[in-house]
Amino acid sequence: MTAATALQAAFGSAIVRSAVSCGDLIVWVERDRAHDILAWLRDTAGQEYNYLTDITAVDYRDPERPLEVVYQLRSLARKADLRVKIALDKLGPLEVESVYDLWKGADWLEREVFDMFGVTFRGHPDLRRILMWDTYAEGHPLRKDFPLRGHFTRAEQTRQALAANPEAHYSIEELTIAEAFGELPEDVRRRLAHGERGRVK
Repeated sequence: MTAATALQAAFGSAIVRSAVSCGDLIVWVERDRAHDILAWLRDTAGQEYNYLTDITAVDYRDPERPLEVVYQLRSLARKADLRVKIALDKLGPLEVESVYDLWKGADWLEREVFDMFGVTFRGHPDLRRILMWDTYAEGHPLRKDFPLRGHFTRAEQTRQALAANPEAHYSIEELTIAEAFGELPEDVRRRLAHGERGRVK
């Protein structure tokens, strides 16, 4: 029994549709049941999708198409992959329930989708921007309605970036990570000091 068939039997109409694309199984689910479905996929014998590989979103160029939140799951024991999608009407609230309680690794993944696409994850313990600074006011850069050069002039973007106060938005632990530089192996410190970005062995 495929995951799609098992989901249909367990959740009925909450499973909107399924498809196979390039060998990947994709299942679209109702937003209001998504958390229950993802928990079921994680915990049910025979499914056991215990590894959250990624969370992202897709904003299609066609304005009538919904924005989709995408969960990429993997069952480590069965070596099986599953993609779960939630379609959100762009004219309605862009929000879903956080899966941080199911997979702690969702923390920064949900923050990135929030930052880049403007999707709110209800119940996330620390939902704030992760790539753009907290006072960034131009919107969400990966939305299709976001202008190529942004909403503000380059001069205004530069002014806002220089005026940002990161100390106001990060913990002492986050701000003192740089102090660990001295604890790195000597060869790694030397490479970083020279700006080398290659793989550290």
